[in-house]
Amino acid sequence: MGKRAVCIISGGMDSTLCAYLAKKGGYDIVALHFDYGQRTQEKERECFYAICENLCVEKHICINADFIKYIGGNALTDSKIEIPKHSLHKHDTPITYVPFRNGIFLSIAAALAEVEHCEAIFMGIIQNDNSGYPDCSQEFVNKTRDFINQGIATNIKIDIKTPLLHLHKSDVVSLAMQESVPLELTWSCYESNEIACGACDSCLLRLEGFKKAGYEDRIRYAISK
Repeated sequence: MGKRAVCIISGGMDSTLCAYLAKKGGYDIVALHFDYGQRTQEKERECFYAICENLCVEKHICINADFIKYIGGNALTDSKIEIPKHSLHKHDTPITYVPFRNGIFLSIAAALAEVEHCEAIFMGIIQNDNSGYPDCSQEFVNKTRDFINQGIATNIKIDIKTPLLHLHKSDVVSLAMQESVPLELTWSCYESNEIACGACDSCLLRLEGFKKAGYEDRIRYAISK
């Protein structure tokens, strides 16, 4: 059996690039996606399946994690809380932060990795352009790796690979283009399942990344790019 890895794929640019890098690195991919009651759940799931098909992944799993929606406390899962617009970098921890989401996702990914005999989990978190999310840091990754390996019953030690952690969004776009990653299959908007709003933090980061990298984003926006 060759190298195997769980790749957490949200349907966004970062996690998608991570999965392509994992495949390039010789890993057989077990693709993992979460439906957690987010506003763009349907679009993100659609992107996930399109990306899996393009990657020819070995196995893909979509997990219903809608308990996150019932915990609440964020604008991504609570429609009563307005998605901030044109607010990039204005908040330390924005209302779009889903409490401990990456910790929850990594815990589930670790269980799947143990069952599937995977030696790595790939996650597309970025420390530099993370809108102030506390679960996107090197320290968080290191401590999570430690507690995962303390709690598994296999001799395989699971590594958490975050190859994009210290990049900026423009670096992600450039690397994705270099690796022929189909970014048109990905989705970043926090609000819309149809046409990206172009004004939420995630859309602004994506558009800024494409602009700085010198490429055109091929998805549709409600505003002129």
